[in-house]
Amino acid sequence: MITDKDAKEMHNLFNKLEKKVDKGIKHNTKYNYLTGKQITDESTGKRLYDVGGFRLPSVTTILSQTKDTSFLTKWKAKVGEAEAERIKNVSSKRGTFMHTYLEKYILGVGYEDLTPLGQAARPMAQKIIEIGLAPVDEYYGSEITLHYPGLYAGSADLVCSHNGRETIVDFKQANKPKNKDWIEDYYLQCSMYAMAHDYVYGSKIDQLVIMVCTPDLYYQEFKAEGLEFKKYKEKALKRIDMYYELIREPNVAIEAKDFK
Repeated sequence: MITDKDAKEMHNLFNKLEKKVDKGIKHNTKYNYLTGKQITDESTGKRLYDVGGFRLPSVTTILSQTKDTSFLTKWKAKVGEAEAERIKNVSSKRGTFMHTYLEKYILGVGYEDLTPLGQAARPMAQKIIEIGLAPVDEYYGSEITLHYPGLYAGSADLVCSHNGRETIVDFKQANKPKNKDWIEDYYLQCSMYAMAHDYVYGSKIDQLVIMVCTPDLYYQEFKAEGLEFKKYKEKALKRIDMYYELIREPNVAIEAKDFK
């Protein structure tokens, strides 16, 4: 039973949170984003996006279908299928809560989740807000659908001005600190968002920033810009081609030189 004291403390917590997030981040309406609907293909179970009446495979589907899963297979064999599934589900739900906190903060809307996983995610989001979002001057879109016509679509966590540079930001939760060599697909995911944004909206995304936080509040940040950014785009294009080769569907010819 919640006592009067508990209720008062909860009320004070809500007030503090609302005061902290009521201003959010300045919104720049420079880009008029299209809306898209996320759906699941009943025959394959794969995630798709409906954008303007066209169904496109998701960025995550393309990457998951073309990645080397040998490490994941070994890990599942080590911990067991049931434990692997449990860890996956907990991580996924905690990540969803963390994303929701961050989205509400960006939009300037108060939010609180009193479930155990919701409470675990809140300080993780706060750590990203305090460190990761500090250089963000303004944002153009939060949790927006981006698509490359005829090829793919996905939902980008944040498109913003980061230290004065147009940037794709991705938020990640992790059970333990990450090594850059382990997260190439994170870079490819953001690179695909950047290419789609540039193609559809005529932008020039300068960099990508991946913000990671663990449950024990260890924050990491990974960036790519310049030549390194271009190399990730080239790798992303190869994965896109690989995906369409695997499903044996006609693919639009695209070349790395088109994304300078």
